[in-house]
Amino acid sequence: MKAKGVRLHAANDLRLEEFELPEITDDEILVKVVSDSICMSTYKCAILGTEHKRVHEDVAEHPAIMGHEFAGDIVKVGKNHQDQFKPGMKFTLQPALNYKGTMWSPGYSYEFFGGDTTYCVIPAEVMELGCLLEYKGRAYYEASLAEPMSCSIGAFHAAYHTQMGVYTHEMGIKENGKLAIMAGAGPMGLGALTYALHRDVRPSMVVVTDINQERLDRAEELFPVADYKKEGIDLHFVNTGNFEDPVAELIKISGGTGYDDVLCYAPVSSVVTQSSAILGRDGCLNFFAGPTDKKFSAEMNFYDVHYNSTHVMGTTGGNTADMIESLELTAAKRINPAVMVTHIGGLDAAAETTLNLPKIPGGKKLIYTHLSMPLTALDELRKAAEERNDDRYIALADIVDAHQGLWCPEAEEYLLANFITE
Repeated sequence: MKAKGVRLHAANDLRLEEFELPEITDDEILVKVVSDSICMSTYKCAILGTEHKRVHEDVAEHPAIMGHEFAGDIVKVGKNHQDQFKPGMKFTLQPALNYKGTMWSPGYSYEFFGGDTTYCVIPAEVMELGCLLEYKGRAYYEASLAEPMSCSIGAFHAAYHTQMGVYTHEMGIKENGKLAIMAGAGPMGLGALTYALHRDVRPSMVVVTDINQERLDRAEELFPVADYKKEGIDLHFVNTGNFEDPVAELIKISGGTGYDDVLCYAPVSSVVTQSSAILGRDGCLNFFAGPTDKKFSAEMNFYDVHYNSTHVMGTTGGNTADMIESLELTAAKRINPAVMVTHIGGLDAAAETTLNLPKIPGGKKLIYTHLSMPLTALDELRKAAEERNDDRYIALADIVDAHQGLWCPEAEEYLLANFITE
């Protein structure tokens, strides 16, 4: 059957094109993709091409479908999987396959398997690994966002703490501890924040830093400090650009102790150094943000490593259990992944958006693969209605405004019912 998708042919060469999908085997599943959220990792893949660890050397001959944060409907099931999966089921998946030690992953490595497409073929290894998940929720975008949420969830679980003379690690962030999310007012930082504030094991203090005051103001609007004070969490939003010595200010906010857990969400040397400098005793730094420079480095205080048991680690994604946790917390309305989303668009916007992602302000860009729409900020839907002479955008804006300016199931349902012309 014919599919239409955005595929990588070489570094900086993404093409929206129509192509033929092969007939599925007994061990494969054909799916219709509905939503895909664009990840900064996809931008890195697009600009690096075959220099990226997950991209095959022969990508020019076998172009790879982009996108790995996707959800949709199962269309056809090979006979080996018909007991577990049925046509019509909603699905999402965990893309970090780690299959037999390889780095192959949808959105990087497969010619017929990825998220920025109308339809794709899920290969046997995904089912073998238990990475294809039935999704029983209402909105497709929430299933798409379960993947980026799982990355932050995994970072919380991977943190560890130690005791003098005890040679086993205590896994997870410190309960009732002090947590800093550095460069944390972007989409992934806000995902981490909603999880930190609503998970079972919570910190007593959360400090979110950034140098963009507009993003910090929006974050505080979504997460009112007074509300969380009532729940026993001391929440702070700090513009480190306003202080000559941001480390001293952050240490002061902590009460002089430093932080038990620090998540660094920017691959910037100065931010990494600040992150390490605010660690308290036995503090755990997770360098979450993946750099594109293979020689990226930053200064870290090794006196504190030796005498104060500070330590550094990095995580690049979550596992299937993290993804299931995200879906369950979302279904229970304990977390709202929509705090990450600031833009929506159609499949025709995906390539340009991916290649320009660092230059586009805001948070997550959500692509709906069966419609045509320029990338549109949620807070500019009314402007889009006027510019495009299209009242459908006004209806969308009304729905979004009624939900704190956030994307929501009602908005998605209106979009899918009124913007698809195929």
